[in-house]
Amino acid sequence: MIHLELLQDETLYIAQEMVNSVPEYNRMEVGRDVRSMEEIREEFLQDKTETYFIKLEDTYIGVLDYLSQNPKDGYPWLGLLLIHRDYQGFSYGLQAYHTFEEELTRRGIRVLRLGVLHDNKRAFGFWKKTGFVYQHDAVTKEKQSVHVLEKCIT
Repeated sequence: MIHLELLQDETLYIAQEMVNSVPEYNRMEVGRDVRSMEEIREEFLQDKTETYFIKLEDTYIGVLDYLSQNPKDGYPWLGLLLIHRDYQGFSYGLQAYHTFEEELTRRGIRVLRLGVLHDNKRAFGFWKKTGFVYQHDAVTKEKQSVHVLEKCIT
């Protein structure tokens, strides 16, 4: 059974291993295969987002990063849902998303947005199959082009 566990400073090294297990994602995101512990700390241990491990029973299999309210548009945003390379292809990403969506429903959240890098065609297809609908294109503060997708949660 998939569940979420809040990331803590003492488990940050696990998040680094998760992210670095998918070098093609890192190349799209930061232009190189691996990220340092400092980069992971800066991305996941700050006050703006909530970061969770995705766990299968007692095994860490991924990481999820969530912004409850984007100050620019007022919407909640899913910043990252990443499954460790060794666990991809088993529908764990879909299961993790559904677990997360159930949590959002409990919180009373009815709309969720996310951005997919233009080059990440695999992720774009995944999110469309999950029920997200294309809204528009945008440019991130890092000057990357993204497709903005949105889903109404029932």
